[in-house]
Amino acid sequence: MINGFSSRVAVSAGALCVAGLLALTPAAVADPGGAEPTPPGGPRAGGPHPSLLYRPGTQVRPRTGAARLPKVSALSWLVADAGTGEVLAAHNAHRKLPPASTLKTLFALTVLPGLPAGVRHTVREQELRGIGAGSSLVGVAEGHTYRIADLWRGVFLNSGNDAVHVLAELNGGWRVTARRMQAKARSLGARDTHVVSPDGYDAPGQVSSAYDLAVFGRVGLHNPDFARYCATVEATFPDGGNGSYPILNTNRLLSGAKGVKPYRGLIGIKNGYTSKAGSTLVAAARRDGRTLVVTVMNPQEGGGSAVYEEARSLLDWGFRSAGKVEAVGSLGAPGTSATTPPAVAAAAPQEHGSVWTEAGMIAGAAGTGAAVVVLVLRLPVRRPRRS
Repeated sequence: MINGFSSRVAVSAGALCVAGLLALTPAAVADPGGAEPTPPGGPRAGGPHPSLLYRPGTQVRPRTGAARLPKVSALSWLVADAGTGEVLAAHNAHRKLPPASTLKTLFALTVLPGLPAGVRHTVREQELRGIGAGSSLVGVAEGHTYRIADLWRGVFLNSGNDAVHVLAELNGGWRVTARRMQAKARSLGARDTHVVSPDGYDAPGQVSSAYDLAVFGRVGLHNPDFARYCATVEATFPDGGNGSYPILNTNRLLSGAKGVKPYRGLIGIKNGYTSKAGSTLVAAARRDGRTLVVTVMNPQEGGGSAVYEEARSLLDWGFRSAGKVEAVGSLGAPGTSATTPPAVAAAAPQEHGSVWTEAGMIAGAAGTGAAVVVLVLRLPVRRPRRS
């Protein structure tokens, strides 16, 4: 029993606990379901309602003198400023659709940081099991030794599902990788994505959205390795012996293949195609110090090159629209910088975010208040003198 402990002291100490907790944990308040993540640096004054991107149809807020949006046949698309995260225009941004190989952007965000590029690995037979029929392949062979960097070039340039399978096994296995990708998507505020097959191969229930893919692309550009791989136009891939053969990036806006004119300033990111998803693309380009990221999912007109031409028209519109449109939302991916230009991050990848997690902030605040209570309890107690 503690004699002489004033009720006023107890109340004051408790208040200090609460004050410390409230001061340190504004970000720990639960995000209401369906709302977009808060943009880096907090909400913009006078900005759009956070649910605007969840509305169906095309969303754009032009100012006087703004260019008209181009005609785009894709089921879903989005164009955003990769530096600020502001979405300049979008169409059905959160519509859930099969992503095809654009899901490899999330695969790379999840797996790339844990596998050093220079490590050499000899491929085992079990690592190549379960590759879907008709998958794109780069030519990984059992018993042959590859550097991790070779396998990543196979992923980004040739969209090689064989390379994805090997890297996923090195990451703990196919199912483990899918679970980690799902967790990574949620940590970035990408709530439309459901991962079943890490390589993007069509699988029941596997979906993403133009919004989520733009988030993955934007975060990826802050990782120097990701940015370098996705911008590589051509490379060589080991043939398993002492030789190699050339591989060309299948992103036609980057390589200029099959009659598609290369886009000036393009810096990647990833294209995809399956019979269920149609053509999909997340691309980024940089001009005059400004970087845009564009997602185009499943054009309904124009043939095999439509996804590239529609992305081109959206990029052109985005660069012309600088300062002439109000944002309709924000990518707002946690862990990305609103000021650091993409593809210029020179140190550690920015996606990891602050070491002060919400749980840690709460615990720290609670500990601060608890320490105050302990200090108060250890103060000398004045007892009333007996007469």
